[in-house]
Amino acid sequence: MPGRNDAPVRAYLGLGGNIGDPASAMAAALRALDADAGVDVVAVSSLYRTPPWGLTDQPDFLNAVAAVDCRLGARDLLALCLEVEASLKRVRDIRWGPRVIDIDILMFGSERIDEAGLQVPHPRMVERAFVLLPLSEIATDAEVDGKTVAAWADALDTAGITKLESPAAWWRG
Repeated sequence: MPGRNDAPVRAYLGLGGNIGDPASAMAAALRALDADAGVDVVAVSSLYRTPPWGLTDQPDFLNAVAAVDCRLGARDLLALCLEVEASLKRVRDIRWGPRVIDIDILMFGSERIDEAGLQVPHPRMVERAFVLLPLSEIATDAEVDGKTVAAWADALDTAGITKLESPAAWWRG
C-alpha cells in the first residue's frame, strides 16, 4: 500500500488542548491513532498543565507526548493526525489560539523534513518546555540537533508547568 513502510519508524507526537475537555480529546485522539493499522502507540507521557504560549489571553493547556511506531510515511502520518483532529471538531481560526485538540509531529525517526506544511523535527520544539518536559519523560535520551531532549528541557523556563497525577494508561479510557 503506498505510503506505508515495512519497518516501523519511531515517531513522537505532541498533543494539547485547552477548551472543552482536553484530556478526553487527547485520549480519544490517541485511541483513534492506535486503531489505525499503520500506527501503534507505544508510550504516552503524563498530562501537564501549562500556561498558554504565543497568544497568552486564553485558558491553560493540557499537554502530553506520545511515542508511536509508525508504518506510514511522515506525510501520511500528518494526514492521519489532521483527520483525527477534524473528527474531534478542531477548528483552525486563530494561530496559537484556543483549541479542542492539537497534534504535532515532533520527530519522525531521525528524518529531517522541510516541506510545505511539514517540518520535522518540529521547528520550535526546542523552545517549548510544554513539549520538552513530557517528551523527556518518555524519550530522555532522544536527540534533536545534537543535544538530548533532557538537555534542551533543562535549558528552558518551566515556570507554571505542572505535571498532573494520572494513571500510566490515562488515555486508554
